[in-house]
Amino acid sequence: MSVEPATLELPRFLVERTVNMALEEDLGQAGDITTDAIISAHATAEAEIVARKPGVIAGLDLAAASFKALDPDAQFVTDVADSAKVAAATRIARVQGKTRALLSAERTALNFLGRLSGIATLTAAYVAAVRGTKAKIVCTRKTTPGLRALEKYAVRAGAGSNHRFGLYDAVLVKDNHIAAAGGLAEALTRLRASTGHLVKIEVEVDTLDELDEALQFPIDAVLLDNMDVTTLKRAVELVNGSVVTEASGGVTLETIRKIAETGVDLISVGALTHSAPVLDLALEWD
Repeated sequence: MSVEPATLELPRFLVERTVNMALEEDLGQAGDITTDAIISAHATAEAEIVARKPGVIAGLDLAAASFKALDPDAQFVTDVADSAKVAAATRIARVQGKTRALLSAERTALNFLGRLSGIATLTAAYVAAVRGTKAKIVCTRKTTPGLRALEKYAVRAGAGSNHRFGLYDAVLVKDNHIAAAGGLAEALTRLRASTGHLVKIEVEVDTLDELDEALQFPIDAVLLDNMDVTTLKRAVELVNGSVVTEASGGVTLETIRKIAETGVDLISVGALTHSAPVLDLALEWD
């Protein structure tokens, strides 16, 4: 029996809180002084959001909430869903409501939709590049402050997967932790004494010698940092399925296929969230 994939959806409270903060930033204490002076409070209008370039859509709930925050009766009707691949000139959604609300919320709506769709689009390109291998594409904590949950959602919309959300939900022992603790054994001993039994532990290693040391301990994953392809292949052989392997560092669309072919389980890509170009979208008026 086939299982339908879960529908992508952001928590409503998160959408409303983030949209309200963005609108407050734009409208300030006086509101939209341009629109309010030109447009009657009773005027209504219709417009459509169109993709000027091909891409993968993410952030429709945020766009809808941007208009509805200024006009609760606004109608926002989507033509596609988040994670949909669209061609240039595709209509994404139609919005109808008070003209003032449409004009004042336009930039906020497009900022969210363009930013998240850009992340989803870039993620989809990385996922396509490793198709046929077992590697999963995962994001990192290199996100815009305050927007991490949204940007990680966009990665999922692009068929990628999420790494840890923060410092609170999984352990990643990096080289500086090891140096500060006086060695890996001491760092892991302290961790085991204080972390819960459901918390996963990953250790970052830069060399095969460090990997060999890490594998002597009961860990769940290893982050193979900035290793060349030959070394990555050897590292996967040494692990032999005993823990999850993650490759990281210097990953680009040009290099990712060869990295995936080494047999690693995960490839973390900071560029998904820190370097994704915004997808070009426009609000076109009827």
